[in-house]
Amino acid sequence: MIMRFKFVAAALAVAGVSTVVAVGSMGMAHAQTAPATQVRIMWYSDGNEGDVMRDLLDRFEKQNTDIKVVLDLVPYKNIVEQLPTLLDTGQGPDLARVTDLGGLSRHYLDVRPYLKNPAYFDENFASTLPWFRPGSGNKDGIYGVMSQLALTIPFVNVTLFEQAGIPQPGPKATWEDWAKASRAVADKVKAPYPIAFDRSGHRVSGMVISMGGKMLNGDKPALLDDGFKSAMKQIVDWHGNGTMSKAHWGSAGGTTYRGANDEFANGQVVLYMSGTWQLPQFAKTVGKNFNWQAVPNPCGPAACTGMPGGAALVPIKATKNPRAVARVLEYFASEPVYQEYHARTLFLPAHAGLAKKGVAYQTDDVNVKKSLSVASEQVALTSPIAFKLQGYEHNRIMFNAIISRVNQAINNEFSLNESFTKMQTDMIDGFAAKGIKIP
Repeated sequence: MIMRFKFVAAALAVAGVSTVVAVGSMGMAHAQTAPATQVRIMWYSDGNEGDVMRDLLDRFEKQNTDIKVVLDLVPYKNIVEQLPTLLDTGQGPDLARVTDLGGLSRHYLDVRPYLKNPAYFDENFASTLPWFRPGSGNKDGIYGVMSQLALTIPFVNVTLFEQAGIPQPGPKATWEDWAKASRAVADKVKAPYPIAFDRSGHRVSGMVISMGGKMLNGDKPALLDDGFKSAMKQIVDWHGNGTMSKAHWGSAGGTTYRGANDEFANGQVVLYMSGTWQLPQFAKTVGKNFNWQAVPNPCGPAACTGMPGGAALVPIKATKNPRAVARVLEYFASEPVYQEYHARTLFLPAHAGLAKKGVAYQTDDVNVKKSLSVASEQVALTSPIAFKLQGYEHNRIMFNAIISRVNQAINNEFSLNESFTKMQTDMIDGFAAKGIKIP
């Protein structure tokens, strides 16, 4: 009987099922299957990535029967508003998909000690690993992996340009070139929005850097310089001359985010400054209603750059199962799985090897294909300042001050100079609360 148990236990072990030996009242040994370790992931989706991730995790579970992965699908608002509170109280999931990469970094787990091959991460994710590292953490730590590399980039309604008979500006066109052309198109075809920006400090920061704004002074924030002020003046002036609409930015207050993806999908926007995460959505919402595509980021005197960013799958420090968490993360980051995920979700990869090889995206949409091609080229042209700003732990202090105070100038609550003063005070106070003194 005991020999038979040994055979069964060995067979179960080969099949990947954990077993324990139990001795019954008759002194006979028998096998019990240990319960699988549960790993919970809090996940939001812009498009189909939740469905793709669940499919990939189903395969992981078949290969790793000792781990059960629960994918909790939540609205993005929960990630922004509820997750930070949960983490501050020591609760929350084992992993989460987040966008505030630096702001939540104190809650991340360094999985380097638990990975089979940490060198693989060092080799393929070197440009983005610093984005997750907390200021007081391990400078070589592996605190997560990008689930989508994003880049802020403009989308244009190609059909509206064609209907207006106006050529698009070229690849090195300035912001003013695009503003002039977009106004001309809107006037001719009666489109209500020549240019729309996401109401976000992150979205306008690429323009700030292109106009010469430094944003950072070494490892500390730089306050309002001439390049920064020039970009903000441009935004305010555009709202004054009708290039941008107060019905969009001006209709929200404080730091409230507002996109213009619905307006763009409805054919009302000539040029929409948003980012590559919109590609899967536009493939569905625009469909064949009109032609559209991403175009190179407009130029300022200092650069022609967007802002990098995106979402990351990060391990949470409070997890009770760090080894299981590391196995899930290592599976997701493995090249075949990572390639398939990005091919199906139409996202840019943060994996250096895949960036060189290229991703065989699963789409027949010509607009999406053209946009992915342009976006891939633009990643290489992104300013180093933009990469550094994206990885700065407290960048949200700057982004929030920008969006709330420039909005007051747009709505004529204060002059632009008064808004600059309040913006600077907001930043100084915000950094002071984090123990950072600005000279």
